[in-house]
Amino acid sequence: YFKQLEQQLIIRNGANGCGLETYLEEDASPGDGESVAITRCLLLKRQRNHFDLVALSDMPVDKYAGDNWIIEEYFVDHNDDYLTAKPVIQDDADGHLIYHTGDILHHRYKIMATLGEGTFGRVVKVKDMERDYCMALKIIKNVEKYREAAKLEINALEKIAQKDPHCDHLCVKMIDWFDYHGHMCIVFEMLGLSVFDFLRENNYEPYPLDQVRHMAYQLCYSVKFLHDNRLTHTDLKPENILFVDSDYTSHYNHKINREVRRVKNTDVRLIDFGSATFDHEHHSTIVSTRHYRAPEVILELGWSQPCDVWSIGCILFELYLGITLFQTHDNREHLAMMERILGQIPYRMARNHTLYSKTKTKYFYHGKLDWDEKSSAGRYVRDHCKPLFLCQLSDSEDHCELFSLIKKMLEYEPSSRITLGEALHHPFFDRLPPHHRVGEVSNKQPLSSGSSSRERSHSLSR
Repeated sequence: YFKQLEQQLIIRNGANGCGLETYLEEDASPGDGESVAITRCLLLKRQRNHFDLVALSDMPVDKYAGDNWIIEEYFVDHNDDYLTAKPVIQDDADGHLIYHTGDILHHRYKIMATLGEGTFGRVVKVKDMERDYCMALKIIKNVEKYREAAKLEINALEKIAQKDPHCDHLCVKMIDWFDYHGHMCIVFEMLGLSVFDFLRENNYEPYPLDQVRHMAYQLCYSVKFLHDNRLTHTDLKPENILFVDSDYTSHYNHKINREVRRVKNTDVRLIDFGSATFDHEHHSTIVSTRHYRAPEVILELGWSQPCDVWSIGCILFELYLGITLFQTHDNREHLAMMERILGQIPYRMARNHTLYSKTKTKYFYHGKLDWDEKSSAGRYVRDHCKPLFLCQLSDSEDHCELFSLIKKMLEYEPSSRITLGEALHHPFFDRLPPHHRVGEVSNKQPLSSGSSSRERSHSLSR
């Protein structure tokens, strides 16, 4: 009747007796109605929350029933073999979906491994059973605020796909999305390590300048596309820039006495649009991850696309030196670091912060930063921060051009900050090989022409 019967129960811990209680002996007949343990099954959906597990004798190994199905009922006779089951979905205390390798979500995506975890949820490697192809699946926590953020991300990704169906502008490609028992799930193309993870695994050894140039060009090109479509990413950081392929070569560096990795291919993709905001949408007061947060955001002066440009300036510094430009978790210390590295914050921004900011904490006194340089925090900033151009590793033209670009991206006033259209024509990119130039950048703009009013429409610091 069955070619081979497995002598084990399909049962999950905590099933409270809902699983199969008995199983058939090898030489017993299935026709007497006893409960039988079968591990080779085919999952068929009848309707929402109602499934059949149909026992077959010749099922391939990859069609084994997942661990998240509890057998409730079983009947066998010579003409009809079926199991009726229902899904048991469990979350942990933080709202993460509890899953196991081999589980199949949405009747299509088989979980292969966990790739990473964040405050939003987890990312897993899955095999698309329809296409026989590996992809990345982002499983959002079953928590309302993360679920709503995921819906906003899906909306942004769908709008991006409408404008750029072939992903020519280097934003990650969304393949599919679905709601899995309260967990928003987004399927993406499979990519490599983030530029941050590669840096960390390489002991924070900086990227070579030619690689910084290529990554910087792609980042400016991709984010310019967002800005042209009235979208601000708001969370640009090395963790959200992924290599298409992070394969690498290694060589021994005698100066530092260790192996150093060099990524073979510096093609990147921009990810994580969960905080992306269109011009017409509500603008949260605070955006961006701390180390990449623009001064107008800290001072609550309003923000728009230029806050992304500031973040890119911080990222380029980090790729070049392997260290974070503003390593702090405190607003006042952050502003003090800015002044140490970039000079005094403009009086107009200080005044507008005092007049318009809703925060009870004010950071300026008579237009100057209220900061005690003799305190322990003051000494820390003095000892660990220095003027931007003193951080160059070389006085060669290439290095000077990079820092010229970074300085223009780190202008305090959003209205004075370089736009990404201007940045793509900066001399730093003149040495970029033709095969690394994405698309066609035309209508060269002089760097002194200022930025579009659309890019700076939200700032009170103008």
